[in-house]
Amino acid sequence: MHRPLHMLPKAHLHLHFTGSMRHSTLIDLARSQGLHLPDALEEDWPPRLRATDERGWFRFQRLYDIARSVLSTPEHVYRLLREAAEDEAAEGSRWLEIQVDPSGFQQRFGGLTATLELMLDAAARAATHAGIGVAVIVAANRTRHPLDANTLARLAVQYVDRGVVGFGLSNDERRGAAREFERAFRIAKRAGLLSLPHGGELLGPRSIEQCVYDLDADRVGHGVRAAESERLMERLADRQVCCEVCPTSNVGLGVAERVADVPVRRLFEAGVPIALGADDPLLFGARLLRQYELLREVYGFRDAEIAEVARQSIRSSAAPESVSKEMLKGVDDWLAAPSAE
Repeated sequence: MHRPLHMLPKAHLHLHFTGSMRHSTLIDLARSQGLHLPDALEEDWPPRLRATDERGWFRFQRLYDIARSVLSTPEHVYRLLREAAEDEAAEGSRWLEIQVDPSGFQQRFGGLTATLELMLDAAARAATHAGIGVAVIVAANRTRHPLDANTLARLAVQYVDRGVVGFGLSNDERRGAAREFERAFRIAKRAGLLSLPHGGELLGPRSIEQCVYDLDADRVGHGVRAAESERLMERLADRQVCCEVCPTSNVGLGVAERVADVPVRRLFEAGVPIALGADDPLLFGARLLRQYELLREVYGFRDAEIAEVARQSIRSSAAPESVSKEMLKGVDDWLAAPSAE
């Protein structure tokens, strides 16, 4: 006897733009443009990945770039975000913060500014269509020069009041230390954007410490390897720095051998705020609702604990206060209702 998880209000804070695409949409767009997809993205989907070595990460990134290539017109961008918002609403997400790197599309859509404006317009339309909140995180690529990140940060701050809520840093942690991007994050934080770098996925606690101390992180993308340091977990709990934990992704990339090995319970009991995320459903085969199901099925969370994880995601989001209050009330109502099959 369980309360239905798709009815639980939640905020989804770790979802990448291209990786949010429906698999069926990938196939449809590729075929309509005569583009060939590798077996890993078609017959053998979801792909078998392991990115704990350079070769494995290169394969993951190659598949990601191939998926990005099918998004060739503004209509494709509108479709992707509309469908992503529909999927979020169906799973109980009331607020979505989707991460985009405009530089990956700038040659297609007329430059960085035009690309970001297209994505912001598509996000606003998707939000209205699905009846949820949709905000954008502009993310720099840590495999590129920090000066590129500075450019993206300056672009992001121009849209603080038009849908951009945070500044992120993604891609292979082993290729660029967080502290190298301190200037870009200072630009973003000074303008009121949240600091949202990835860390603690392919590297350990030191990577997270750089995110927290050098980039003044409000949340850390992944952050699961904080569990390797009691001291670091205490710091995250004291500062209430949220870890965006993505169990399916961690297994898909080889960060953990099994879902049960992802230290969700340990982080939660240490007082570290958690926001579950799907990361890239297109490549890992599971969306947000599945992450919440794992709380119950694998980690043994009771409904009261699951509700608290949902609250932590809401409190850690950039949702307006009125939206947060409404979502938090919805969580309380969900927990107060009798459990049902």
